[in-house]
Amino acid sequence: MAWVILIVAGLLESGWAVGLKYTDGFRKPLPSLLTIVAIVVSMYLLAWSARTLPIGTAYAVWVGIGAAGAAILGIILLGEPATPSRIFFVLLLLVAVAGLKYTTPAGIKNPAAAQEKETPD
Repeated sequence: MAWVILIVAGLLESGWAVGLKYTDGFRKPLPSLLTIVAIVVSMYLLAWSARTLPIGTAYAVWVGIGAAGAAILGIILLGEPATPSRIFFVLLLLVAVAGLKYTTPAGIKNPAAAQEKETPD
């Protein structure tokens, strides 16, 4: 479940990153509100998933999904260039995210949380 939550957090990061473009420096109320809500929810979900996943993996996956998503949304919504090299590197980002997911051992939990549980009272 932590992976699903982390993916949603990454998608929200893409949304708020692109949302910044629509806020006009936080001068437009509705886009600003939606962007702020997306930031808060994205951070909360990242923190929630980091309770279970290693923070290095969780953060890298969150940033990778956010960066790739922002680049894709920039192309689709903002008319940014879709050059072959740009598409290649976005795909490379997604391969790196998948690689982190598939190389994180299934039994590994957040080491700090595991230590807290093992510490005798």
